[in-house]
Amino acid sequence: MDARNSLLRSLILGLFLWIGAPLAGGPVAGLFGVTAAQAQTVTSISVSGNRRVDQSTIVSFLALRVGQASSRSLINDSIDSLFQSGLFSEVDVHMSGSTLVVAVTENPIISSVLFRGNDKLTDERLAGLVDLTSLGVYSDAAVQRGVRSIELAYEKDGFTGVTVSPGIEVLANERVRVTFNVVEGDRSGIASIAFVGNQAIGDWTLASVIKTRQSNLMSWLLRDDLFDQDKIDVDAELIRLHYANNGYPDAEVLSAVAEFDAERNAYYVSFTISEGEMYRFGDVNVETSISDIDTAVLQREIRMRPGDRYSLADVQKSTQEMALAAASQGFSFAEVRTRIDRDIANNIFSLTFLVDNGARLYVERINIFGNNKTRDFVIRRAVEMSEGDPFNRSLLAKGQSELESLQLFSQVQVSLEPGSASDQVIINIVVKEMASGSYGLTAGLSTDEGVLGELSLTERNFLGRGQFLRVAIGATTSSRTFEFSFTEPRFMGLKVATGIDVYRRVVDAGTFTYGTESTGGQVRVGLPIFDGLNLTGFVGAESKLFTPGDVPPPPYATGTLNKIFVGYRLTLVDVDNEQRPSEGFTAQLSQEYVGVDHNLIKTEVSGKYYYPLLPDVGVVGSLRGQAGIINDFSGAGVNPNETFSLGPKLVRGFAGNGFGPRDTFNSDPLGATEYVGVSAEIEFPIPVLPESLGLRGAVWADAAYVGGASLGPAIGSGVGVPVRSSVGASVVWDSPFGPLRGNFAQILSSDAADETQVFQLTLTSLF
Repeated sequence: MDARNSLLRSLILGLFLWIGAPLAGGPVAGLFGVTAAQAQTVTSISVSGNRRVDQSTIVSFLALRVGQASSRSLINDSIDSLFQSGLFSEVDVHMSGSTLVVAVTENPIISSVLFRGNDKLTDERLAGLVDLTSLGVYSDAAVQRGVRSIELAYEKDGFTGVTVSPGIEVLANERVRVTFNVVEGDRSGIASIAFVGNQAIGDWTLASVIKTRQSNLMSWLLRDDLFDQDKIDVDAELIRLHYANNGYPDAEVLSAVAEFDAERNAYYVSFTISEGEMYRFGDVNVETSISDIDTAVLQREIRMRPGDRYSLADVQKSTQEMALAAASQGFSFAEVRTRIDRDIANNIFSLTFLVDNGARLYVERINIFGNNKTRDFVIRRAVEMSEGDPFNRSLLAKGQSELESLQLFSQVQVSLEPGSASDQVIINIVVKEMASGSYGLTAGLSTDEGVLGELSLTERNFLGRGQFLRVAIGATTSSRTFEFSFTEPRFMGLKVATGIDVYRRVVDAGTFTYGTESTGGQVRVGLPIFDGLNLTGFVGAESKLFTPGDVPPPPYATGTLNKIFVGYRLTLVDVDNEQRPSEGFTAQLSQEYVGVDHNLIKTEVSGKYYYPLLPDVGVVGSLRGQAGIINDFSGAGVNPNETFSLGPKLVRGFAGNGFGPRDTFNSDPLGATEYVGVSAEIEFPIPVLPESLGLRGAVWADAAYVGGASLGPAIGSGVGVPVRSSVGASVVWDSPFGPLRGNFAQILSSDAADETQVFQLTLTSLF
């Protein structure tokens, strides 16, 4: 019965289609979605309305060609293609018999693109944001895209109330003038940044951790008070990590909220924090299932000790260094994990590092993307793994850190993907290059040298090879200098840095009653001993010509002095932050032999220890010690041009070459052949100023002993007081050029022949 009914329905449907087929072009066609166009073949194409655009160009946009069967979908595709070309404001495509008829109205040509009302952003910048150019084709869509691009650019610069309205002026010859009228409004800032729920770590410290800054007097220049939700989200993570690195592993940022106040045209940002309990490390041990590994070597990589505050950074650093130490012993597949036993009652974390053999994976391929200038080998050598090598996750992490520290890339992303076999892995490295070259034209005022200026060219990625090149011409009121420096960071692919320095310095009579013209250079070789400890060897030569001043020069400052020198410098840096240290120490030892017209050895040693006195509010104490001695083997005494210059780097408050022995001829400074200096300092935030200004205060005390018994020339003055000392206060600014200090000094002990300065302006560094 069912089969008979099915056959009957099929016969009825077939009869209906047979009768209705001739009506397919009539009203019934719409019922079945069939049009006359579908039944027709294109025999010709007719184009009308075009004046500038060639007919062949228009035909190339069509989805239909002569000889094809037309359909509604192909006609619609042709219309869309013509509109998307941006050449036409109106388009009509239809079939007329077997002819495909195309009628277009062309968009006008742009005579010019103008910007009105833009004071904060230049015409050049706005022109780069829009798709419209003079003699280009006008389209409404391009204008709207330009409006939105301009609005986004202003919003990125903090102008949240900007409005952009386009104006179209029709000119002769089917041309138009496009004008973007901008109402900028006022720049929005950040009125306040509040922290809620923080008891252990103060607001000032948290404000220094995050990237978002409150509006201040310098915001117009630094532009660091712009609201950015992505930056706020990053700030929340930075706060969490700061807590995790300072004893609070359970700290969370519960919310990071920004509210906009239209009346003040500013944002109010608030971070709500749950700190949790403070934890310290208990027992720290190493366990391994690898029988031949030397655990004593692994133990030396542990950065924490029982009783120390918990620090996530120390755990991660120890884990990475321990894996590298295992790899250096030949266990390339060793993996290091941590097991933490929490004692909630006593707030103790006992830590065990577990060292075991991991999966045996090999590097199949390393893909590098984004390096338009930097050559591949500069990136590959930082990773220290090649195709076919055992894969080591710690080496990869270390390589990423090294790439980030090169200051060649604003962003470095590393990812992994499976290789062609189960034991193969592919490494993908994506970098975003930053500007590595700079032209510098600077002018300033130094308390030692007066007005100064410098024109320089610096390139940190010369020819894309990661090499450093610098050429500089400088001048002060009493000197002129020319300097050339070149450094190859990886000589012959090794972890050995080589470089050359050449200089020419002309100093007029001023501090001394004679002038000098010095020409010289040196070759440098530097290599790392271990993490933080570096050795630099150098050899060079110099010729110094003495030029007379207004009075006859002393006997030791006539003619020409030639010298060769060879030496080394050993530098150790172990601080938490090289730009603004708060914990750790630095040390440096250098020795240099000077020969030809001299015969002596110079030895200098210095060290500085940093300790956080009040870490929650940013108060840091430091102790510094330094000493130097010259051993003369000539028997004639040390020429004053080779002695130690004594000044504010040893005891603040004294001028450059401002204290120590002076000769009997013209009272010229003779320098010293030995010195010992100590200094104590406390650095702190200035409460009344926002942290974003980068201004801090400091109080300090300096003292130094100076000896000069082995000097050749006769000593006339400056040796009545063997110890110089001073106390004072400083204002420190993290300027774009480096930490700039203004020192106000009170001299406690000095000689009558000394030269002092109540105020000094200096740039500071770790050494």
